[in-house]
Amino acid sequence: MKNLEFTCTGLNDNGKFLVEHTGRGEDISPEFIINNLSSDAVTLIVTLEDMSHPIKEFTHWVIWNIPAADKIPKAIPRGKSAANLGNALQGIGYGFHCYAGPKPPKGKTHKYRFTVYALDCSLDVKPVSTKRKVLNAASDHIIQKGEICGYFE
Repeated sequence: MKNLEFTCTGLNDNGKFLVEHTGRGEDISPEFIINNLSSDAVTLIVTLEDMSHPIKEFTHWVIWNIPAADKIPKAIPRGKSAANLGNALQGIGYGFHCYAGPKPPKGKTHKYRFTVYALDCSLDVKPVSTKRKVLNAASDHIIQKGEICGYFE
């Protein structure tokens, strides 16, 4: 599997989340700029996990079947499917069919991880699915993967 390189406009140069992309701000998903997307990529998956949560890798967001492109726009609307992204599907996590940005307990700093996966197909997985089910369905189709970590308190 090849490395997927991307940037996230929701993080500043120090790796901290901009407030608008958190549960203490507007709670809108950030934009992703993908630098080396394979020409074999058909769709993308994006996950956001809280790496500091007592529940290991607590899922904040999972969205899949995003048409492969060099940019994923910010402010993806709530709902099981995102019409502005080729009807990409959003599953179940802390963000119930939507992006749910960082919102750790006051005074605590948590580490968060965005992961972007490039797949050679689209997935036939229902929007009531969890990250685990989506990634299980994708496991034989992931051709690239990349991660970025950020912090918020």
